[in-house]
Amino acid sequence: MDRNLIAGLTSNEVRSAVAERFGMVATTPDARFPFPVGRAFAEAIGYPAEVLDRLPTAVVASFAGAACLSPWYGDWTGLTIADLGCGAGLDSLLLSEVVGPLGQVVGVDLSTRMAFVATENARNASRTNTTFCSAAVEALPLCSASVDVAVANGVFNLSPEKARAVGEVHRVLRPGGELVGAEIVLQWELPADQGNAMEDWFC
Repeated sequence: MDRNLIAGLTSNEVRSAVAERFGMVATTPDARFPFPVGRAFAEAIGYPAEVLDRLPTAVVASFAGAACLSPWYGDWTGLTIADLGCGAGLDSLLLSEVVGPLGQVVGVDLSTRMAFVATENARNASRTNTTFCSAAVEALPLCSASVDVAVANGVFNLSPEKARAVGEVHRVLRPGGELVGAEIVLQWELPADQGNAMEDWFC
């Protein structure tokens, strides 16, 4: 079995399932998921309560990243940042403050519903330097060498074609650009009876 796929599914079938699952997070964040979602989780991994308080409630309610990345933000004033797997836009809105009015944040999410919710959240937060679109991380709708920083908060683990996804990030980054990310990784081999079902993809 291809270690990047499960149950004989194609990459497109995996991407479709991922888009559907996170579309549900966007529209019904209070539903039950096999991964943590929401404010309690965001605070548990390091997002300060006072920071979350100044964001739209819907942004925080649908948060499903892997870590709090803000300690790794750099002096990115005026830069263009791509937030890959942006979800409802929590990191994107924080990054919009970092880059300032002369910078730009482009959020990309596989789920069209998530990208729509993120757009609404940015509008509600009056962030005019932030835009969102729906696309796979393996095929980013961005020009080559057009991004100063790529931020990835738990997106590569969901990609069925990880090498292709990393190659796309390399393509869109300018020479000397940065990739700042956090990921969920396996620390040991899965038992033989695990990892063969679609539900395992999200655990």
